[in-house]
Amino acid sequence: MEWETVIGLEVHTQLATASKIFSGASTTYGAEPNTQACAVDLGLPGVLPVLNAEVVRLAAKFGLATHSTVATRSVFDRKNYFYPDLPKGYQISQLALPIVQGGYLDIDLDEGVSKRIGITRAHLEEDAGKSLHENFQGMTGIDLNRAGTPLLEIVSEPELRSAKEAVAYMRKLHSLVRYLGISDGNMQEGSFRCDANVSVRPSGQAEFGTRAEIKNINSFRFVEQAINFEVERQILLLESGGTVVQETRLFDPDRHETRSMRSKEEANDYRYFPDPDLLPVELDDDFIEAVRKTLPELPDARKARFVSEHGLSAYDAGVLTASRELADYFEAVVAASGGQGKLSANWVMGELSGALNRSNCDITGSPVTAAALAAMLKRIEDGTISGKIAKQVFEAMWNGAGSADEIIEQQGLKQISDSSAIEGIIRDVLDNNPKQLEQYRGGQEKLFGFFVGQVMKATQGKANPKQVNELLRKLLDS
Repeated sequence: MEWETVIGLEVHTQLATASKIFSGASTTYGAEPNTQACAVDLGLPGVLPVLNAEVVRLAAKFGLATHSTVATRSVFDRKNYFYPDLPKGYQISQLALPIVQGGYLDIDLDEGVSKRIGITRAHLEEDAGKSLHENFQGMTGIDLNRAGTPLLEIVSEPELRSAKEAVAYMRKLHSLVRYLGISDGNMQEGSFRCDANVSVRPSGQAEFGTRAEIKNINSFRFVEQAINFEVERQILLLESGGTVVQETRLFDPDRHETRSMRSKEEANDYRYFPDPDLLPVELDDDFIEAVRKTLPELPDARKARFVSEHGLSAYDAGVLTASRELADYFEAVVAASGGQGKLSANWVMGELSGALNRSNCDITGSPVTAAALAAMLKRIEDGTISGKIAKQVFEAMWNGAGSADEIIEQQGLKQISDSSAIEGIIRDVLDNNPKQLEQYRGGQEKLFGFFVGQVMKATQGKANPKQVNELLRKLLDS
């Protein structure tokens, strides 16, 4: 039997605020356990939550960027369930009237194919605390620092059909929230994580299969592994005559498998009640338009502009706009190099990205600034150095040896562009290789590359390649 996979993602994005969603407690990561949870976060008697206005602005920003409806009226609810790290016994969230409704995100797949994924909703809620299992023999430690941290939960339509599509969607969403500046997207710190709802059904069937929810996956690689395992598990179970149970599962990254966590009575087995301590959030058109004016150029628009302005391929433009910081760096290089779009793209995506990967750092940590790289590219364009020599110059720049001009001067790397000098070297090469010359003139034209290599060897790679080719062709055919 042919099976179709159905996936919907619930992505939890920590909003970039200095304080929590309903209190003034700090959201700074890495503090000692239980030092950043106040009475409001713990729901102690006599305290009331007060909504942080900044979370509303950030949520509205996301809604506008995803072609969604920003609700003029949204309501907070109490989501009742028991967790050891949920001090109040409920989580303040939104159910019937979320702040963001509808919308979509376009994702790029293989071979230039694009797919539109609907966004059902995005709602505001507070995070729970964190259970700690290390260093507690037979017990569980509870850290409540995270309790009350503002989250935007982004729920997709069940329109993803493979783990690959799910990862593409999640990457696009991650890029977007960082572009918008609404979240740092740090997955290691839990600022960007997802729950994956996974089911399978016979191909052609309209009705959804029974789904399992995989909780708290915090890397793109784990998302792909978890979904692929779960799909295979469900198919094997159904083909052997079993039944998929509606449940919550956890992904074990060490074993690359999911395991049962708890069963679910129904698709949504939480109990919601309107929160009596919080008034509805009412937004007017002026507020929404003011937020709209703060939107930056978004990834898709920037990608299209890179194609039209700099003559890049859609693929290259997509790579360069995957992160706001990389796109900013690229544009700074183009501006400083005098508009060398394609050359700048080749170097940013090639040598620079390779060096960043080897050093395990991102573009913000590059020791070669955009201005420094642009200065080197100018020396390629004006013929001072060849593209091959430029790689040597770049490596020296990366290691802190100075500017491109300083390195070229200190290491004697200036390209030989004197036609008469190059011609003299070519004549010497031809005189020293009479056999190969005879073979070339006898029809073995592949030996042209041999002669080029000999000339470059004689000049230590400093001869202008274009001039070498032109003069060599002329002398060989004379």
